[in-house]
Amino acid sequence: MQKPNSSQLKAISHVNGPMMVIAGPGSGKTFVITKRVRFLVEEKKINPSHILVITFTKAAAKEMQERYENLTGKKDGRVTFGTFHAVFFKILKLAYGYNAGHIIKEEKKYEMLQHILNQTDVECEDEKELIQAMIADISMVKNERISLEHFYPASCGSEVFRNVYNNYHLGLRRQNLLDFDDIILNCFTLLKERKDILAAWQNKYRYILIDEFQDINQIQYDVINLLAKPDENLFIVGDDDQSIYRFRGAKPEIMLYFSRDYPKAEKVILDTNYRSTIKIIKASDKVIRHNEKRFGKAVLAYHNAGENVKISCYETQALENQDIINKLLQNKNSRKKYGDAAILYRTNGIPRAIIGKLIEYNIPFRVKDRVPNLFEHWICKNIITYIKISQNILLACGKIERKDFLQIMNKPNRYIKRDSLINPVVKKEELMEYYKEKDWMQERIERLFYDFTMLGKMNPYAAVHYIRKGIGYDDYIKEYADMRNMKEDELFSVMNELMDSAKEHRTVTGWFDYRKQYEEKLKKEQPKSDEDAVTLATFHGAKGLEFEQVYILDAIEGITPYKKAILPADMEEERRMFYVAMTRAKSKLQICYAKEYLGKKTTPSQFVRELLT
Repeated sequence: MQKPNSSQLKAISHVNGPMMVIAGPGSGKTFVITKRVRFLVEEKKINPSHILVITFTKAAAKEMQERYENLTGKKDGRVTFGTFHAVFFKILKLAYGYNAGHIIKEEKKYEMLQHILNQTDVECEDEKELIQAMIADISMVKNERISLEHFYPASCGSEVFRNVYNNYHLGLRRQNLLDFDDIILNCFTLLKERKDILAAWQNKYRYILIDEFQDINQIQYDVINLLAKPDENLFIVGDDDQSIYRFRGAKPEIMLYFSRDYPKAEKVILDTNYRSTIKIIKASDKVIRHNEKRFGKAVLAYHNAGENVKISCYETQALENQDIINKLLQNKNSRKKYGDAAILYRTNGIPRAIIGKLIEYNIPFRVKDRVPNLFEHWICKNIITYIKISQNILLACGKIERKDFLQIMNKPNRYIKRDSLINPVVKKEELMEYYKEKDWMQERIERLFYDFTMLGKMNPYAAVHYIRKGIGYDDYIKEYADMRNMKEDELFSVMNELMDSAKEHRTVTGWFDYRKQYEEKLKKEQPKSDEDAVTLATFHGAKGLEFEQVYILDAIEGITPYKKAILPADMEEERRMFYVAMTRAKSKLQICYAKEYLGKKTTPSQFVRELLT
């Protein structure tokens, strides 16, 4: 793609005033941005130091700069390429004398919130998940500039959140620290209050270009609006159909209503897709057209028709995974690369089963997003500890370690006191002696050790089922969900996933061996970028990437669209995510779903139904 097409040329040759470039998948947006910068510098003689190019990630900024330098054949460093945070921190740095040491590290932020949380009355098994959710809520408050009194957190109760939020910021101020959201918020405040500083930066950056504009949030946009005045040489490039970060505060409406804020803005649509075949383009367009809030666009294909998009239905998830494995092996036997293929999924908790299969068949893979280890989830740890204790009791010299017994002794609540555990090794006789004057407690202890004995005789699947129903762990989960104001379905889905894993093994030893192998593989260093390996990624993680072949996993209701999507805006975002996943494919796209998922009957995704109608 050396010579620009007509729409690209119109965007590249734009000089003054605002412009919105709608750049669909594979339409050459990076090509347009770098070419336009060169055009401004070489043809229009704009001072390079007056040009600012903003991207959303450090890697994207580096790639954009390298592409520009390769295009011009020189490195002068005068054009500024950077992320929102890097550019805005530069403004704060010069105004207040900040340095990198003033930005709180993520580990320290976590520790600070952990300490604050421990001072509250909140009891939680999933501390890490809770803190991550709190971090997301804190970020939302800042980016949207929402009053705490009018904010309803997703992580915890409002009173607890306000307490944590206020103490967190008190801690930041005491240590003269900023988090990443503070960088943008403080920059906005500075530029609003100091007209002299604002004027200096407006004069510095006379031409502003923003990549992936559909991902911008309100506070970022507010700062950009200040910097872009009075000339309004604001050149935005993005695709409203690929706006998939609402959970971070991104608003596709900002791009959709850009012309209201900039009525003189010109608009150009990069309407040629240089990535995918026409059949993939038509299929993805058929899905995304069901969204109401979007720019209408007719996308042209540069490549030929290619293969039909394949929609594959399987009786079970195991058959779905096996078919994908078979296809990958066939491709390798046909001298194609593993690296040509990607397996995409809605959430990072989905790929456990397919990862297990990849390990079984020794197929190399790299994971774009962190895959949470199912067996490290607190629910799974509890279940496995029950089974571990039962296996130890089964052995002639088996021992119950105090730390293991502590983990499960009151799940569900049996009212066993920590004080009753005198020694590092727990013995039934000592417990009975401790509660010798409480018959009802002795009955509970007798029942618990009876349950251990029963579990020791069972296969993994039966054991998990017995813990849930016979011992009453499901009831404990319901109580915990109620206490934490969580949806119990989210916790039960973890349990169902564990049962699905257990079902694949006949013996506890075999299951534990598999677990160890799985955990070691997840901890193993990822293949290097030049090594041949299948890519696994969430829909979010796949954005910006492209592959010859794409397999979309588990296209069923409750997964994609996700079960939490209720409002129309949520559904439109889910459809955009599915669209992003579809448009990663260059020549082959296979959308997969099973009639049964984690032991339950499924309904095909409405996106699949839209493709079939």
